[in-house]
Amino acid sequence: MTRTALRAGARAAEQAVARTVEAVAAASAPPPGAGDWLPGQALGPAGLRRFFLFRPAGVRNDERLPLLVMLHGCGQTAAAFARSTRMNRVAAQGRFLVLYPEQDRAANPQGCWNWYDTRSRHADAEAATLMAAIDQACLLYPVDRDAVALAGLSAGASMAALLAVTYPLRFCALAMHSGVPPGSAHSAAGALAAMHGRHPPVVALATGNLPPLLVIHGRDDGVVSPRNAHAAAEQWAAALGAAQAPPRQIQRGTRRPMTVTDFRRGRRLCVRLCEVEALGHAWSGGAAGMLFSDEKGPDASRLIGRFVATQGANARAAKR
Repeated sequence: MTRTALRAGARAAEQAVARTVEAVAAASAPPPGAGDWLPGQALGPAGLRRFFLFRPAGVRNDERLPLLVMLHGCGQTAAAFARSTRMNRVAAQGRFLVLYPEQDRAANPQGCWNWYDTRSRHADAEAATLMAAIDQACLLYPVDRDAVALAGLSAGASMAALLAVTYPLRFCALAMHSGVPPGSAHSAAGALAAMHGRHPPVVALATGNLPPLLVIHGRDDGVVSPRNAHAAAEQWAAALGAAQAPPRQIQRGTRRPMTVTDFRRGRRLCVRLCEVEALGHAWSGGAAGMLFSDEKGPDASRLIGRFVATQGANARAAKR
């Protein structure tokens, strides 16, 4: 091989390494916007998981703010999920903290949370590890422990639901975006069937203690069947003794319309189901050009922000 060929090969290798380093750095780069992007790690039964916490600018240590825990979907990192959802922008305006745990690729090569693996107890260990991250955030940052909420996309939504069912008294609200309801699967094969809507949930949820639920799902979702959205809403409503109200159509500006169905027990909102027209498997109203993000849908981050703020206020009022 000639020296010219060797030099060309070396340059190509250097460029490939540089591109890889840039891609890794970009995946973990802090999202844009005012506020602090704080790294951390938590150790639990499933091992070590890193996380990032967004803190709005100007937060004092003597105040207590709500905390929203955001669980990403498969193929995403915590930073990519933050950029896609732009939840930090909502948090800065609404003045709340956001915790972004990140799945370890050694635990799942696709970066999915193992929400379904209850037969081997891996799901329970992962849920306990996420609770360790939440507890650490509550210890280190000015968190109002009566106003901690969960949200997630796809596998993150399903893991968030598992957390809410396992630790219901720890959370004031749950938001599932394009997820599968609890009890639908206990293995990887069962998870695939459940994602296609073939396995309705078989777990009877404990009544009374579950936090209010917001479900957002695209009607054109080809990855997680929209049937799961109805199953989650109906499962939750049955556990809370809530009755379904007539659905209503909502459209803001040129964004995709959605059908909203509430389930109430008396005046209390227990479940809200938002079905978005022409939305696939993507975060509704997310940043353009991002994986699993659709900028044309209703702004899911703002919908979630308003929902959890209301439920957090209700939870604090109930404890006074």
